[in-house]
Amino acid sequence: MLIVPEREIAALMTEADAYEAVEAVFAAMARGEAVNFPVIREAIGHADALYGFKSGFDRAGEVLGVKAGGYWPGNAAKGLTNHQSTVFLFDPDSGRPAAMVGGNLLTALRTAAAAAVSIRHLARPEAKVLGMIGAGHQSAFQMRAAARVGNFERVVGWNLHPEMLDRLAATAAEIGLPFEPVSLDALGAEADVIVTITSSFAPILMAAQVRPGTHVACMGTDTKGKQEVEAALLARARVFCDERAQSVSLGEAQHAVAEGLLAPEAITEIGAVIAGLAPGRQSAEEITLFDGTGVALQDLAVAARVLEAARASGKALEVDIG
Repeated sequence: MLIVPEREIAALMTEADAYEAVEAVFAAMARGEAVNFPVIREAIGHADALYGFKSGFDRAGEVLGVKAGGYWPGNAAKGLTNHQSTVFLFDPDSGRPAAMVGGNLLTALRTAAAAAVSIRHLARPEAKVLGMIGAGHQSAFQMRAAARVGNFERVVGWNLHPEMLDRLAATAAEIGLPFEPVSLDALGAEADVIVTITSSFAPILMAAQVRPGTHVACMGTDTKGKQEVEAALLARARVFCDERAQSVSLGEAQHAVAEGLLAPEAITEIGAVIAGLAPGRQSAEEITLFDGTGVALQDLAVAARVLEAARASGKALEVDIG
C-alpha cells in the first residue's frame, strides 16, 4: 500500500488540477459512470466534533475509495485545521487497500473547485463583483478559486466576527483585487456572485437581499440542520447541486424541500450542465444557486490525481501490508 502524507500534498496538487478533476467527475456522475454511496456523518459527543464517511466508485476511472474525517471546531486553538480527513483508495478488482492519502488540503481544494465550477458554468459572464460570506480557513481557497474562473474587479465581504475579515482582505490583496467589508444588505446589492462558506445552523443571507442575475454558491451546509441562506431564496432561484440526494438530505436544499418551497426534481445536478445534458443559466435576470454539499467522488478524484503525481515523483511511501 502507498501512503501520501499530508505534508506532500501542496507540492502534488494545484488549484487548476483540482478544478479539472472535480469538473470531470461531476460530468462522469451525470453520464452514469460514477456513483456516490450514502453518507454517514454524525456528532460523536466529544470535542463538539462531527465525524463521518463519504465513499464512492468511479467506474470509468476505476477509482474506488472512502474519505474518513470531519470537523473539530476547537482545533484552531491547537494550531490545527478544524477539518481533518484522510482518503483511502482500494483496488476495485480485489478490494485490497491501494493507498492512504492526506485529505485536509485536498478537501479545501476540491470544495473551492466545486464552487468555481458552478461559477464558470452558471454565473453571468459579465460578473464583476465577488461577494464572500464567511472568513474562516476555507474562505481563502474559495476566493482564489473563484478569481481563477471569473473576471472580477473587486471583492466585498461579511463575517459574523468582523475581526476575521483580515483573512479576506489579505487573500484579495494576494490575487490583486481591492476588498471592502460591507453589510449583508450592501453585499447582496453589489455582488454579482456570492459565495457562502460558514458553519452556520441558521440562515444568514435572506432572499430579499439577493438581486436578480446573481449566482450564489452555498458551500458550507453539509450536515442535517446546517443552513446558510433563507429557504425562500431557493424558491426564487434555479437550484443546482453536486448530487441531488445529498442536497435534499443534508445540503442547503434540505430546508426548502422540508418547507414545501422546492421540489427535489426541480434541482439540477451541475454535472448535467457540464455534460451538455441540461441547460445552465437561461437568462441574465434569473438567480442561480449552487448547493455544494461535497461528494465522495470529488475527494476520490483529487486523491487519485495526487497518487499518480506521488508515484511519478517518488513521494509516495510504500508499506507492506502482507
